[in-house]
Amino acid sequence: MSDFLSKNIIPKLPHRENNIDKFTTYLMLNNQNGRLTLQWKYQPYLQRNMKLYEQMNQVFHNTCIQKDNGIGLSLFWLDVVLNDAQDTRLWEPVNKKQLGLEHLAAFLEERCYWAAKTLSTDYNLESWEKCLYTARTLIFNPLKFQDILTRYNPGQTNLNTYVQEALVKHIKCETAQNRFSQWRLLYKKSDKELREALQTIGRMEPNISQFVFARKYFKQVYLMDKIQISGRKLGEKWPAPDEDNFQKAAQCYNAEKLMSSAPHEVAISIDVTASQIKEWMQICIAALNNYPQSILPKFSLEALQNCGREVASDDDSDALEIEGHSLWTTAETGKELHFLQNKTSSILAKEITALKLEYQKILFLYYGFGINQKQLADTLGINQSTISRYLTKSTVNLLDSLAEISQPQGWVKHYISQWLKQNYQTPQHTDLIQAVLVTAIKKLTFEQKEILQLCYGQKMNEIDITQKLGISFIEKKAILAMIQSELKDKLIHEINIWIKDYVDKWLSKYYKSLKKSVYPSGQQLTIAEQVAVVESFLQKQPVSIN
Repeated sequence: MSDFLSKNIIPKLPHRENNIDKFTTYLMLNNQNGRLTLQWKYQPYLQRNMKLYEQMNQVFHNTCIQKDNGIGLSLFWLDVVLNDAQDTRLWEPVNKKQLGLEHLAAFLEERCYWAAKTLSTDYNLESWEKCLYTARTLIFNPLKFQDILTRYNPGQTNLNTYVQEALVKHIKCETAQNRFSQWRLLYKKSDKELREALQTIGRMEPNISQFVFARKYFKQVYLMDKIQISGRKLGEKWPAPDEDNFQKAAQCYNAEKLMSSAPHEVAISIDVTASQIKEWMQICIAALNNYPQSILPKFSLEALQNCGREVASDDDSDALEIEGHSLWTTAETGKELHFLQNKTSSILAKEITALKLEYQKILFLYYGFGINQKQLADTLGINQSTISRYLTKSTVNLLDSLAEISQPQGWVKHYISQWLKQNYQTPQHTDLIQAVLVTAIKKLTFEQKEILQLCYGQKMNEIDITQKLGISFIEKKAILAMIQSELKDKLIHEINIWIKDYVDKWLSKYYKSLKKSVYPSGQQLTIAEQVAVVESFLQKQPVSIN
């Protein structure tokens, strides 16, 4: 979309129905049939917090239903944020000040819109989208936003007017600096923003990681050679770099790309030239100029996370299910493990019931009731070493059962061979198995990395590889076989750790669930009574609790 359209066709801001909506929704920018529209989207954890205060605080409830466009609630949350001496009631969340800031940010989204619209139409400053983006980066930065709120004087003006004036001032300052120097824009944006911007213009891996890595060294060179130089006045326009800056950046890139800290996509790349660095930086600038359009639909959540603030998940699924699902769905890339996800639980449960009653009792008390080994030893009159041996032997049996069906020795070698051919250049870092392989490759020797890069990165033919490295075909084959063996050992080791962790979490969940069926929740029992409950349950006999 052109700047002309962005400046002259500004979507209408939809109305928020009530005070609750004003403090629990954030803006989304949509493209419907080539036409930009705005809508409000609910933030569930903010909704839950508002309902909590409405139920527990009568004054808050009365304020919610006032027809005052949210003024009363804004002052309530402002007091929560700024009043350090305020006591926290037992029912209030421990992070109530953080939530207060987020409620105020949601409320003031409208001020961001009007500040952006005013500047883009009346002052012709940038596109309204960029102005809106700039305003939102301010209110979703907790430190800067709280600083603005701290300086607010209720006796002089209302909060809406005060914040909108602060936003207008901030936008003018930011757009003035960025407009005169694209190199300042390139320098100031975060890696996260650059990655998103590059994705928006259609760039993919390995290019994105290479561009971000190249910018890291360009920034260092540019800062030293162009900005932090004697005689340069503060506030002057950021100058364009020269060819020598790009040359130095290319030298740094090539020298550092095989370091263990370099991304995998960079480590496997060939050396770059000054002209490539220059071209890459220009692509980054073009992407960042378009970035506000890409970030607006999801900016609120991304900004909060980028500032290091916890964003509650809407998914209330059990953590074990999430972690177990992540492990086994990753493992499904090997066809032999396709059936694991549905069978692991039933297999483990079957193995549990096959154990001796004494072993089952120890497992139940340890995982279900949370009784530690020393407490078990004292209560049962057994040595702690015996308790430890029972637990170890039981879990080993379960691990062996899973190992029998997962059979990593049978599929890992084939998986690694296929991964090197298909995904070596662009691994999926969110995939557990691929992430392990990337980490393992970083720990290989320089010679091993080099041969991998030539074979699977540059896809060079055998003759050229042997000539470049000065080795025979047999030597090349032996080196690659050794590499694959090392990768196999590392991956199997990690899989065994995952299985062990999975079994431990499964046991905890299984026995805690079983515990709920044994006696009503909340009933307080001594350790001896807990033992009696478990023994009775395992023997299928009723038990009397005094």
